[in-house]
Amino acid sequence: MKIEILDTTLRDGAQGAGVSLGDDDMLKIISIMDSLGIDYIEAPMITDDVGAEFFRNAAKSRLLSSRLCSFAPTVRPRANADEDLILRYAADAQSDFAVIYGKASPLHVKEILRTDEKENLRMISESIGYLVSVGKKVIFDAEHFFDGYGDNPEYAMRVLDAAQKAGAFRLTLCDTNGGTLPDVIGMIVARVAGEFDGIGIHCHNDIGMADAASISAVLSGACQVHCTVSGIGERCGSASMSTILPLLQLKLGFECIGDRMNRLTSSVRAIAESANLVFNESAPFVGGHAFAHKAGTHIDGIKKLPRSFEHIDPASVGNSRDAIISSLAGRAALAVKVRALAPEAGDKKSPEVERALSLLRLRESEGYVYEDADASLVLLIDGILGRRKSFFELIGFKVVTDNAAESAARRVEQSAASAKEIQSVSAAIIKIRVNGSEEITAAEGNGPVNAMDAALRRALTRFYPVINKMKLTDYKVRVIDSKATASSVRVVIESSDGRSTWRTVGVSPDITGASWQALCDSVEYMLSHVCEQ
Repeated sequence: MKIEILDTTLRDGAQGAGVSLGDDDMLKIISIMDSLGIDYIEAPMITDDVGAEFFRNAAKSRLLSSRLCSFAPTVRPRANADEDLILRYAADAQSDFAVIYGKASPLHVKEILRTDEKENLRMISESIGYLVSVGKKVIFDAEHFFDGYGDNPEYAMRVLDAAQKAGAFRLTLCDTNGGTLPDVIGMIVARVAGEFDGIGIHCHNDIGMADAASISAVLSGACQVHCTVSGIGERCGSASMSTILPLLQLKLGFECIGDRMNRLTSSVRAIAESANLVFNESAPFVGGHAFAHKAGTHIDGIKKLPRSFEHIDPASVGNSRDAIISSLAGRAALAVKVRALAPEAGDKKSPEVERALSLLRLRESEGYVYEDADASLVLLIDGILGRRKSFFELIGFKVVTDNAAESAARRVEQSAASAKEIQSVSAAIIKIRVNGSEEITAAEGNGPVNAMDAALRRALTRFYPVINKMKLTDYKVRVIDSKATASSVRVVIESSDGRSTWRTVGVSPDITGASWQALCDSVEYMLSHVCEQ
């Protein structure tokens, strides 16, 4: 059985706190969704000519798998649908599909719309009828359906009946407040699906159960699921596409995106990159930690029988297995890592594994931790195997930070508003040598690490143009216990090229030195491993 997926990242997802999507970002996301095989992509509501222009540009993408949907509310009380500006924009949008939302709760009809139940039914019927009359296929979102059903089930069903008779081909039951338990949703969906065809489900995550509630709805008769990338959205977010898809297709046997499921991890990461979202490495199925094993017994178990500690094959969703390494994990765990790089040296009794374990213990005593810096661990093992490459030689670098606001405050008296406009400036000067050729560059940044990163990549671009694809995506600093390590600083840097993500670590008595180590490892790992993939 086919279950349709409607992704509302561009509309509902964009309503999440801290989420801001530009036109270029949204066009990239639409392209990725289309390649993944998502059935419907809900666009932002068109409220002016600028929004209409974006929709025209998006429609020109010539989507192969996905159908772009305009989005609009029902007409306002006591107004005509064909005179409503937003409905007219939806009618003129270059797409055969439109999503319309209307109230299914008498409470909202009375207190929010300030009208009566009969008028609300007219608003729903005429809005859908207007769009159907101009050739649109309409998906109706019954807003606050489960709350409305709890208060007045007869009226909630009348809302669906009005929408269907007006021409809607899908009736979406929305848990808009996100507070309905999955078993309750399942029972109500089963009742509704017994009377209406084409039921969809749209769940919010306010009690942390949007994914479970969506699955419950499908098992009770829903044929369409609304979701967003990484579950972003209003308040606590929505059902997560990267969890919903494999649950439906791999666990329950429904048809969703077919053999494109192995693109899921890379697609979700690419969308997160386009949307400038911090990727959740603990996300089910697609996170970097989803199939990462740390306990020695677990690592030994997956070596012998992967399904002993993995519920699916990581490759089925485009992810990969990983072993989180520390000296406590022992030889068996480290041997897995060595074997991945050099199969001939991966026996846990091999001299390479023994040297790697000794070096790992030494580095950990100095403050290095490789659990969240796998790329640096790979480079450490490369060194033991005699395969570590030197891509550049540092001749020297200097970092300067000038707090312009503080200096200006000493020179002149300024108003508070003027002082806020003056910002701190950091600059880095770096001189490197590559194959006998020297390069010196300087760069500014919004901090010393950002300046170093920009200067290093600028210096290397002449020799390795691919470095332009890399960018620093996360930065963490921790001061290590002064009694053991004389107040050293540990820095972990996350980098990405838009497809892969990797983390490196540096330790030094000062933050600049630790950051430099992590940055150099990040560049070296990309050039020696990521570019080979």
